[in-house]
Amino acid sequence: MLTDADYPGNASGARRARKRSSGESPGDSQALRSSGRQLNVRVKRTNNPPPGQNKRKATDTEEEDDQSEKKFRKCEKAGCSATYPVCFASASERCAKNGYTSRWYHLSCGEHFCNECFDHYYRSHKDGYETYSSWKKVWTSNGKSEPSLKAFMADQQLPFWVQCTKPDCRKWRQLTKEIQLTASLAATYRCGMKFNNIKSEGPDQCSQPEDLRVAEVTDSWWHSMLILPPLFKESPASPFLAAYYPDCVGMSPSGSPSNVSLTLAELRADHCRAVQPQIPGLCPYFQPFYQPNECGKALCVRPDMMELDELYEFPEFSRDPTMYLALRNLILASWHRNCKEVLTSQKCAPHIVVRGLVRVRCVQEMDRVLHFMTRKGLINTGVLAVKQPLLPEKYHSKNVIVIGAGASGLAAARQLQNFGTQVVVLEARERIGGRVWDDTSLGVIVGRGAQIVNGCVNNPIALMCEQMSIKMHKLGERCDLFQEGGQVTDTAIDKRMDFHFNAILDVVSEWRKDKSQNQDTPLGEKVQEVKKNFLQESGIQFSELEEKVLQFHLSNLEYACGSTLEQVSARSWDHNEFFAQFSGDHTLLNKGYSVLLHKLAEGLNICTNCPVQAIDYSGDIVRVTSSNGSQWTAQKVLVIVPLTLLQKNVIQFNPPLPERKMKAIHSLGAGIIEKIALQFPYRFWDKKIQGADYFGHIPPSPNKRGMFSVFYDMDPQGKQAVLMSVIAGDAVPAVWDMEDKEVVDECMRVLRELFKEQDVPEPQHFFVTHWSKDIWSQMSYSFVKTGGSGEAYDVLAEDLQGKVFFAGEATNRHFPQTVTGAYLSGVREASKMAAV
Repeated sequence: MLTDADYPGNASGARRARKRSSGESPGDSQALRSSGRQLNVRVKRTNNPPPGQNKRKATDTEEEDDQSEKKFRKCEKAGCSATYPVCFASASERCAKNGYTSRWYHLSCGEHFCNECFDHYYRSHKDGYETYSSWKKVWTSNGKSEPSLKAFMADQQLPFWVQCTKPDCRKWRQLTKEIQLTASLAATYRCGMKFNNIKSEGPDQCSQPEDLRVAEVTDSWWHSMLILPPLFKESPASPFLAAYYPDCVGMSPSGSPSNVSLTLAELRADHCRAVQPQIPGLCPYFQPFYQPNECGKALCVRPDMMELDELYEFPEFSRDPTMYLALRNLILASWHRNCKEVLTSQKCAPHIVVRGLVRVRCVQEMDRVLHFMTRKGLINTGVLAVKQPLLPEKYHSKNVIVIGAGASGLAAARQLQNFGTQVVVLEARERIGGRVWDDTSLGVIVGRGAQIVNGCVNNPIALMCEQMSIKMHKLGERCDLFQEGGQVTDTAIDKRMDFHFNAILDVVSEWRKDKSQNQDTPLGEKVQEVKKNFLQESGIQFSELEEKVLQFHLSNLEYACGSTLEQVSARSWDHNEFFAQFSGDHTLLNKGYSVLLHKLAEGLNICTNCPVQAIDYSGDIVRVTSSNGSQWTAQKVLVIVPLTLLQKNVIQFNPPLPERKMKAIHSLGAGIIEKIALQFPYRFWDKKIQGADYFGHIPPSPNKRGMFSVFYDMDPQGKQAVLMSVIAGDAVPAVWDMEDKEVVDECMRVLRELFKEQDVPEPQHFFVTHWSKDIWSQMSYSFVKTGGSGEAYDVLAEDLQGKVFFAGEATNRHFPQTVTGAYLSGVREASKMAAV
């Protein structure tokens, strides 16, 4: 029967009463402590029956007298509240139980074992030695910490504690020693439960009082008196962390091995490369933990180390982070195993399988860790719709106004509303999405703005796709370069010029190491200087074709920057590369980004056609005024508008924006690229590109660089005939004054040159973007101008007096220029607003 084991906590009170009745004072007891062992022996000898007499003939009265004469030893651990310890082990026949022992071994306040039980396992001639020895072998082969007897007792002998799941009870009960706690048992346990779960024993087991020791666990000092940190068994994090020593990541070395494709020995022996465990059913893009020897992966945590913001939030775990790591790793693993449902402490707590009262403390701490990780957007994020607030009321801002319904604004609004905050979103356009705008007029979805995900591992876009069961198309690496005239460029030439191109950028990286902002120079000038020096020093001469291929690579660089290289900082053009970036596959969102953003927007209070004109944060509340005179007030306002609108003072701030922020705003550039998409009656390119997702166009001359440099096949499944291309760099202003049909004609001229050996049909439908003329964006994405630095992104992200906050891709130093960066900036600000 699964019953609650009795703890003689009340018995200790009875002992105290007996001592007082016998007339012993604390002073008397203290005076006898040094001779306690002899006294105990003498008492036992007087209890020995005469020769030939059976011990059973000893009367109950004699036993009671003997008990009253025993002397009790306190726990010698300084600060321990257990005046009369009780041995939980009961392993030895001579176990002191609640009586005298020569030494008490302290595991926590309320959990001790006696010297007799210590000897039972520790001495080689005792019965328990083989059990301890076998455990020690397992522990040392899997773990890194000392296999001490205390560790054995905590890992194998302490009883389990479990909480009643009845909402009106929730009392903690100690299980009997023979019962093993499992997640399923913890999730269904009720007071007095039997193994068959039929019904409780006796009247109402929930009416029985809770053990007094449970209340002590809540006190802050209790944790400081814990001798050994908790090490979980059967943690959901175990398969993720098979390459780590379990006790370094909050798990027990004696637990059962993880069910992963690689053996433990293989994972730990591979010191040269990071091996990612293959977990059945897990999205391959979910890699929340660094593996040993792995680094530089975005949104990834070290499972054996606390992050800086975690140390700031939980300073009490700075000395020994084991409990925090065990909880955090369990939570992260559980979330990534099922990201389609809200992760609650009720779902996590049953998976905390650890012996002793420390389980009570772990379950109590679970709420704090879960709320912190939720607020930070590490879990319970994405397109989740919640039925009740995810955070306690103290995190609820009374109301917030979000200005801008792009990826960043919708992310922030969704997070805040899920936290329990009242949110209003004001959008100047008649649609949501901002610079995400998907077109369906060509038979397939083509993004007028973003449509590609650069690096899917741990990318929140991949998370939202998983939540919505949306499949992304993985882009292949093959990109044949076609010359005007129809020739396919030799791959050897392409690889050689790609090498030289990257070598030039490496030299630029070396040059900038000791350069200040004042010594900055345009990236285009620096590239030409490095190239010229290289050719002079090496004596190498690039052929005409090689020069053209180099121009192709430079056009891709201008596409990445969103600007001509003459405006971009040579010192800081790739400032974000100093931070961990998203790795893994590059994918095309066949269904577009809009499907994700519309899901984020569900249930939000969004007011479209509401361009904001002024923000007054001079008082206790913030007043927002739209161009039609409407006003809104809130405790906090989140401003998410494109960089160009801030540069042109489209929104009037009162007080004006600080000089520091204005300087940062103008040190960044507003990059612009344009797109063209063409629908054809059939796929004329299939035979030549042989299933590739895109192909490149070698510019015939430097002044044609950036004009349709890459063509993307927008229906990789091969059903629709749609090509999309990009206009970047100096080619952008060249098309500003052209009619759409003129741009299409120029694009068709290029295509007919690239496929000169065949007939290229006229397009049936097309579109050309005009982001530079879009009144509410006037740009594509930001870049660092010459003389600027990546620090400007951080300055833009700084809030004003804890009332006005800023988000958007131009506030994300780590991931600028991307929908991912915009989304994460919204999550970041939601976290800040909830915490302030």
